[in-house]
Amino acid sequence: MSKATRPNLLGLNPDKLTALLEGMGEKPYRARQLLRWMHRRGVVDFGAMTDISKPFRERLARETLLAPPELASRHDAGDGCVKWIVRVASGSSVEMVYIPDAGRGTLCVSSQAGCILDCSFCATGKQGFDSNLTAAEIIGQLWLARRELGSFENGDGPPVTNVVFMGMGEPLLNFDNVMDAVDLMLDDYAYGLSKRRVTISTAGVVPGIERMRERTDVALAISLHAPNDELRGELVPLNRKYPIATLLDAARSYSSGLGENREPFVEYTLIRGVNDHRRHARELAELLRDFPCKINLIPFNEFSEVAYRRPSATSISNFRKILQDGGFTVTVRSTRADEIAAACGQLVGAVRDQTRRRERVPRQGEAANPTARLIHGGRGDCRQAAGPQGSAR
Repeated sequence: MSKATRPNLLGLNPDKLTALLEGMGEKPYRARQLLRWMHRRGVVDFGAMTDISKPFRERLARETLLAPPELASRHDAGDGCVKWIVRVASGSSVEMVYIPDAGRGTLCVSSQAGCILDCSFCATGKQGFDSNLTAAEIIGQLWLARRELGSFENGDGPPVTNVVFMGMGEPLLNFDNVMDAVDLMLDDYAYGLSKRRVTISTAGVVPGIERMRERTDVALAISLHAPNDELRGELVPLNRKYPIATLLDAARSYSSGLGENREPFVEYTLIRGVNDHRRHARELAELLRDFPCKINLIPFNEFSEVAYRRPSATSISNFRKILQDGGFTVTVRSTRADEIAAACGQLVGAVRDQTRRRERVPRQGEAANPTARLIHGGRGDCRQAAGPQGSAR
């Protein structure tokens, strides 16, 4: 059997791994053994799996693969954050970021190489779309991070306690592979993360949110970024297909099925002169008045391909106060890892731009009035790779 046709065990969720092994004539407990070796101990050499018989290990080596994605480079920030560049099978690279903070460690993972949504202030969106990541390439980011941090079982490195799907790509446009990876993150024989500590963030793929109700119960974050359809339609082209009311209905329905008073997160990136006025805050408070949620404000992190600017500290403070006065729990995401271009919205892997977007995006300084361009005909999406800090992540 050639390598190209062999299943990669790293990306098989517990049910799929059990089915594969039963097809090989093995008992279900073999799946639990393999899950522990791969995901708890970080072992990818069949020969080292000492509680599995030698003949079966040899068969696994012949008929399957156990291959994490290739780690291309590592970049450490002074605040303890780490960004890794990961090479995937399509030949592109994606990025993942680890953020330590007060007893927890959050890993921001990517689900696609590039992104099809073309977010107007997201560096990933300026690349175009290259490929969906496989389940092995998604869970492989968590595997690589734990290896690099020394946090596998019996290790003494910092733990990964939270995972957020807020890196490159739109997770719900790669639904099946993302869900298989989530299964492994939650499984007690694999990573054993709490369902409250795994967060899927979406720009508003409503059918994907509806499918989540039948598939998982992890935390949901919606990237809103505007209080009305007119502005959000400019910031988030996907809003033209799934407007705010439809998105909020889907999120409400998903969260109501979780019980335990679990509220979705609303992410709102503040851009100077675009969506950071007091009137926007008041309108947002009214919009969400009957939508129980926690609001995460994200000051825009600047990058060279757009002319948007970070809001002033006063604008951020005023915006937050209006929402708090409206009864909302509000956090302001601190900027982390910007020195290694790993802050929210800055993730840019080496992806072939199949849509030639870079040719259509004005470089910083070319647009004399970015706000006017936005309101009078600018097109783009707004998911700014909503970074991995704040709330119950």
